[in-house]
Amino acid sequence: MSRIAAVILAAGSSSRLGEPKQLLDLGGRPVLAHTLAAVRRTALAPIYVVLGHAAAEIEQRVDLRDVQTIHNPDYLTGQSSSVRVALDAVPSDVDAVVFILGDQPLVEPAVIDRLAYAYRTENAPIIQPNYREGRGNPVLIARSLFNELAEVIGDTGARPLIQRHRDAVFLVDATEFDRPDDIDTLDDYERILRTFSARQST
Repeated sequence: MSRIAAVILAAGSSSRLGEPKQLLDLGGRPVLAHTLAAVRRTALAPIYVVLGHAAAEIEQRVDLRDVQTIHNPDYLTGQSSSVRVALDAVPSDVDAVVFILGDQPLVEPAVIDRLAYAYRTENAPIIQPNYREGRGNPVLIARSLFNELAEVIGDTGARPLIQRHRDAVFLVDATEFDRPDDIDTLDDYERILRTFSARQST
């Protein structure tokens, strides 16, 4: 069976927010802890977390015992640098990676597992969920595109690769789910707090 790893990108400096978004409180736990909990409920292994800004504080406050931590010294150059250090760390027997944003604490484990299942059945090099609002994250990238992905620069992830290979993207139906929000601003955080609170009350 194909080996599919998870890479959680959590190195960002939270420049627009003014404090580490990875550690914002959500129901008594840091945002990153919720993202990790979702990934732990999937079949992906191994799990990597890329850290940069506030790494020491994150390691103190988030349980990372069962994941492999990667430190990105160049995190200020943008998300692509975190992707590159992750690709360097992934062992050669990993066939594909699902890239998950650390500031999307409401990501659905079922969607992540659907990406992995689609890779094993469709063998497409890029697999992306299609939510009720349209395409979104996380995204699976196969090893055949790792070298090309590593050439992406700037504050972006796989988007240029997806645009370049748009005809090779396999879309997984996730239309029963809302596209998960990420946290860039205080408004984003407050919206996620409301969504989280609503889910807890149902």
